Amino acid sequence: MAEQRVECVGALVYDEQHRLLVVQRANEPGRGLWSLPGGRIEPGEDDPTALTREVAEETGLEVEVGSFVGEVEREAPNGKLYVIRDYQAVPVGGLLTAGDDATDAKFVNREEFENLPTATLLASTLAQWNALPG
Repeated sequence: MAEQRVECVGALVYDEQHRLLVVQRANEPGRGLWSLPGGRIEPGEDDPTALTREVAEETGLEVEVGSFVGEVEREAPNGKLYVIRDYQAVPVGGLLTAGDDATDAKFVNREEFENLPTATLLASTLAQWNALPG
């Protein structure tokens, strides 16, 4: 049986100190783990629209979507496969606050990032992409 693909987007958002925006997941998969803000693409949305909506819902920040960074696949419950396309994004407004699907949201430097319990393969993927926080 072929896996059902669930199209998702994720955001790599950095502040002026090159700290990375991360959210603590409120729901499964990965409840309690830290990850990039993002989520499922809704019907009719393109990637930038979905990314802008997801970041706003999870962090309160308005972002401008930049260049494509990379794509990862992660196994999901019920034989599904999350296909996550990650993009650079720049904060352009809003107020940082944990929102929908997040119990916390914050910018972290490399040392703080390395001491957080992060989602599966997040640190190694960011390292591959040369996208770890400063």
